[in-house]
Amino acid sequence: MLILAIESSCDETAAAVVRDGCETLSSVVSSQIAIHAEYGGVVPEIASRKHLEMITPVVNQALHEAGLAMGDIQGVAVTRGPGLAGALLVGLSAAKAIAFAQAVPFVGVHHIEGHIFATCLEQPVEFPFLALVVSGGHTHLYLVEGFGRYTTIGRTIDDAAGEAFDKSAKIMGLEYPGGARIDALARTGDCRAVRLPRPLINDGSLNFSFSGLKTAMLQWVNKHPLAMPSQDASDLCASFQEAVCDVLAFKTEAALRRCGARRLVVAGGVACNSGLRARMTRMAADLGVELHIPKPALCGDNAAMLGVAGNYYLCNGHASSLSLDVTATWEMDRIKDMFS
Repeated sequence: MLILAIESSCDETAAAVVRDGCETLSSVVSSQIAIHAEYGGVVPEIASRKHLEMITPVVNQALHEAGLAMGDIQGVAVTRGPGLAGALLVGLSAAKAIAFAQAVPFVGVHHIEGHIFATCLEQPVEFPFLALVVSGGHTHLYLVEGFGRYTTIGRTIDDAAGEAFDKSAKIMGLEYPGGARIDALARTGDCRAVRLPRPLINDGSLNFSFSGLKTAMLQWVNKHPLAMPSQDASDLCASFQEAVCDVLAFKTEAALRRCGARRLVVAGGVACNSGLRARMTRMAADLGVELHIPKPALCGDNAAMLGVAGNYYLCNGHASSLSLDVTATWEMDRIKDMFS
């Protein structure tokens, strides 16, 4: 099946063509980073208006790069949620219009479900597996037993890891988006230079908390004004990144041991982080666990990732109705209810 996939959950307008849920024929992403950098974060109204402007040229470019016409498409997959409601509406409306005009089925896909299966565009993963999803809005551990069959076994109780990265970078005076800036500076820093907390690391649960770490960063910067660039800044970035990676690795290892999974998928925007990728690689090797981390282009928001689950659902008769609406919040554990 040739699927046109569309993503517009936050500040990237993306479209892709995926064949049979495993081969990416094209993937186009129009980023709004430069627009939102002025405000230090995503402005929902501006994001929605930019999606309206870019959705048609991005879809057309994806078809062009795949060497296809709209009439060649056999199905449409689109992010239904979670995300910014106004932004999601742009992508969903476009997907419905294309599906109706071309008389092909479409399906609304969970954004995080897309991230989890992005790695299948590089190599397949056998079920069951544990998935650590780390992004600006999510830090969750899921037991994945099949498409649509997810059990949340750990989650953030406040800030997500990606949010902590970006807000800590802002505290330091780094440009938006700050996560990548921290990663770059951390490479020349001493991760033992600044003592920072590891929230909930010994509480016995599989949950995460990063608000206290963010507060610790604020307190340290207030006491030790930073020059940019400087060795002190690099040391602080390295220490912060090490603290986040310590927590993520400790909880993920505990989850692997509890559920007995022998395969691990690490996904989401923070999976681009070089420190996290290295830490997870070492941990998986020590445990003898099969590790899957998508290449960086598939970790950030993109449309191709939706084509994996989208292909499965459409090939198994689970198309969505044209009355489908977006949902700003959507629990992964409830996806199976769509098909019952």
